[in-house]
Amino acid sequence: MNLIDYKNIDIYQDDTLILKDVNFHVEEGEFLYIIGKVGSGKTSLLRTFYCELDIYNKEESGEKKAEILGRDIMVLKRRDIPALRREIGVIFQDFKLLHEKTVWENLAFVLKSTGWKDSKEIEERIESVLTDVGMIDKINKMPYELSGGEQQRIAIARAILNRPKLIVADEPTGNLDSETADNIISLLRDIVTTGTAVIITTHNISLLDKYKGIVYRCKDGVINDVTTEYNKMDLTEDAEYKIP
Repeated sequence: MNLIDYKNIDIYQDDTLILKDVNFHVEEGEFLYIIGKVGSGKTSLLRTFYCELDIYNKEESGEKKAEILGRDIMVLKRRDIPALRREIGVIFQDFKLLHEKTVWENLAFVLKSTGWKDSKEIEERIESVLTDVGMIDKINKMPYELSGGEQQRIAIARAILNRPKLIVADEPTGNLDSETADNIISLLRDIVTTGTAVIITTHNISLLDKYKGIVYRCKDGVINDVTTEYNKMDLTEDAEYKIP
């Protein structure tokens, strides 16, 4: 099943064309990287997946398609966006935890905001996801009491609360040391075994070698599948390789 199906889509930031003729497809259980230099359009593309950035059909000619989880997002009504977002887990580089709330309260807030009402079910779900990410012992901690890696694990727990079909992670290792970053990608890699697709933007090219996946590259206003190209390269940390 196609979770994301973009065909010949143009992505704009205000009136500036960021990416042209985007063809991008994601299926259940796939693990994908999006790489590219700063300002190449990676984050703009991700923002269209959860409808924070609109896609407009500015040109009538040619066949265009922009579907996310079976919805045509070019015509999706605003009132229907929250339902779509409940099926997508989003992970940010800066975690975006609520600093005045404990770990438990952060996760409970998300569940209650997305329609969970039964206290026992909420408790069980929170304990389940924290166990999955190895953070059950931090359930009553405040975010400022946690390391960066621990906060990112809580952010992943938050992202999987509603058993999403798709997880979108924008530079999830950008603020972490290499060992912690490795652990976070390993955790995200494990999630795809449940059938959830994971999309990661990253500058950490060495991760592509250790945790194989589909690789798209944003460059010069276009995005291309470069999986074959990158699988042939030495992307280890000792190989002085940078995003071209």
